[in-house]
Amino acid sequence: MVTTLACAAPADDEPPPPVNPAGILSQWTGQLTGQLTGQFSQAKQTVGEKTTELLGQAMGLLGVPYRRGGTSENTGFDCSGFVRHLYEQSFGKLLPHRAAEQAKVTEAIDPNELKPGDLVFFNTMKRAFSHVGIYVGEGKFIHSPRSGKSVQVDDMRSAYWQKRFNGARRVDPQALPAQPTPDNKR
Repeated sequence: MVTTLACAAPADDEPPPPVNPAGILSQWTGQLTGQLTGQFSQAKQTVGEKTTELLGQAMGLLGVPYRRGGTSENTGFDCSGFVRHLYEQSFGKLLPHRAAEQAKVTEAIDPNELKPGDLVFFNTMKRAFSHVGIYVGEGKFIHSPRSGKSVQVDDMRSAYWQKRFNGARRVDPQALPAQPTPDNKR
């Protein structure tokens, strides 16, 4: 006894249409591009949302006193501790705790390209990158200025800050180390 397997033949016994590899590749590439564009837009939106959150938190800290070496809203901030705290809270990422070190791990940008959330650096102690703040828009930045003062918003266009301006930097949250979890803190 011979067993035969039945195959469905194309209608009217015609061969199936040829497969067009270029068409399949084009369709697949289009789908992949659409997915990547969607993911990029979502990531971009997330960064924008996080920046809005960061600025909202920064404004909520107006009036917190300056404290040299400070990193806490309960005890006070120095300039870099303020910036570090906000990026840790908003992005879950750690910046170094010195303004000069923060400048090293961020991307230099043209001051004309400043966007809210970017970092602005100043020479306030006769050395480059000795002070840092966060740009909030319209020529203004928020920072923890010095002993006897508290977190405040200042205008970068004032003569004092213009004379001391060192440059603008953009933080790439993807390039920063993650905040340690309780399991891996030292």
